Amino acid sequence: MARRRKEAHKLNDMSWLRAAVLGANDGIVSTASLVLGVAGSHATHASILLAAVAGLVGGAMSMATGEYVSVSSQSDTEQAALAQERRELQEDDAGEHRELAAIYVRRGLDPALARQVALQLMAHDALDAHARDELGLSEHSVARPLQAAVASACSFAAGAALPLLMVALLPSGLTAPGVAAAALVALALLGGVAAASGGASVSRGVVRVTFWSALAMAVTFGIGHLLGASIA
Repeated sequence: MARRRKEAHKLNDMSWLRAAVLGANDGIVSTASLVLGVAGSHATHASILLAAVAGLVGGAMSMATGEYVSVSSQSDTEQAALAQERRELQEDDAGEHRELAAIYVRRGLDPALARQVALQLMAHDALDAHARDELGLSEHSVARPLQAAVASACSFAAGAALPLLMVALLPSGLTAPGVAAAALVALALLGGVAAASGGASVSRGVVRVTFWSALAMAVTFGIGHLLGASIA
């Protein structure tokens, strides 16, 4: 008996991967830029280390708060849409059946078959059928604010830990170049992994993330250097 081959699509894993890479990238770029800006102002090593710690903690909390608020708003919208759909099913079941059947006709089913499918799905779970096929909601896509907040905070902190670790280990004279080099190498690796996992061009992903990250760090270092010189 031939074994059925299970198809694997890269898009299935892209949502969580994109979120994790985005959070880690933010952690690296934000904290490294902060460190370089403070280092460029000729601050003491202790001040640079304190800035790195503040960048990690503040950035992780900011990411968690922003993600929680954003996903909570999405969840409120989803719940409101489901409540409206529930009312419509109670008030006009026949109309909702025609609406669902019309969706299946637009997707390519014969009208008679579309009506039969709609009838059977609504008999099984009418709200679930409309949530999935009319609203585009499913168990896997439903908004989870707390989970999103924790994931964003952890991914940011994981990325921000690299510049912090470099500041803690390197002598003051090597802090700026060491942090910049380590950050760019890590960002290039993340960009390459994300591109490869999604089936995109690895070289393009690496060049894109490295260029814009280097620009962000250079601008921040330059502003820190100018402000430090003017204050001194």
